[in-house]
Parts: sequence; structure tokens; C-alpha cells
Amino acid sequence: MKISFILNGEDVVFNGEAGVRLIDILRSNFGLFGAKPGCLAGQCGACTIIFNDRVSPACLIPAFKIQDSEIITIEGFSQTIEYQEIMTAFANAHLGNCGYCEAGKVLCTEALLEQIPSPTKKEILMGFSGIKCRCTNVERLVRAVDSIAAIRQRRLYGGSS
Repeated sequence: MKISFILNGEDVVFNGEAGVRLIDILRSNFGLFGAKPGCLAGQCGACTIIFNDRVSPACLIPAFKIQDSEIITIEGFSQTIEYQEIMTAFANAHLGNCGYCEAGKVLCTEALLEQIPSPTKKEILMGFSGIKCRCTNVERLVRAVDSIAAIRQRRLYGGSS
């Protein structure tokens, strides 16, 4: 089956079986290893990608669903100023990352701030409910997201947040 879609801003084609998981396509066919196969049941967040503007687990998306879709992986997102803001704020908050869940945390941060530019603590925690991580201090995560939101508000609108 020939499947066309947009991957990190580029038109690409996958030739393969309709039931192959997107996580396997990304890794095997495109050499993108930022999304990691964790639980393979959509529960851990290690394989998080942005699929048609929504944070999604790549392990639950079969190939036939990606026809004419747009997919952004951490590799594609890492080329943006938003990525740099997120990583700087994570570092400033001393938000330890094991590396396994980092892509999920970064992409969830972006998706959350796209929907809610100044989220509350409760909204931040809800935004990360799909990421099962033991390496992250929740209070530091909230501080980091608050910081990113303020930085983004200043960058987009000037002045103070």
C-alpha cells in the first residue's frame, strides 16, 4: 500500500502494509528515533508525536490512518524557536529528563501552550496526564511550563506576561 503524508514539513511516501504502526514506520523507514516504543498500548507517552495538530501516541496509529495527514516528531519540532524555549525552561527549572520521555514532555508542553497560553497548575497536570514518567519532579514541571508561557507571551505580545 502506498501512503502519502507530511512528515516534519516534507511530503513523504510510505510503501508497506496498512496495519504497520506509525512508531515502526518512523523508526524503520525514516530513521526518526525520538519517539520510542514503550508500552505499545498508548499508556506511557514515550512514543508521543503530533498527529494532525494533536498530541498522539504513535504506537496506536496504523499506517492506513496516516494517508494525507501531517505528523510532527520531536526531530522536526526541534528546529523551532518554541523547542528552544521549552528546553531552556526545562534546564532552568532543573527538570531532569531520562531521555526516554523527553519527546513526550516537550510535545505535550507545546500542545498545551497552543491550546491554553497561560495554563493553571491543574491544566498543566491534565496536559501531562498521558505521560507516565518517574524522572520528572511535578513542581519543577509546573514551574517550567509557567516560565515558558511567560516567555512566549513576552515574545508574541511584548512587555511583561
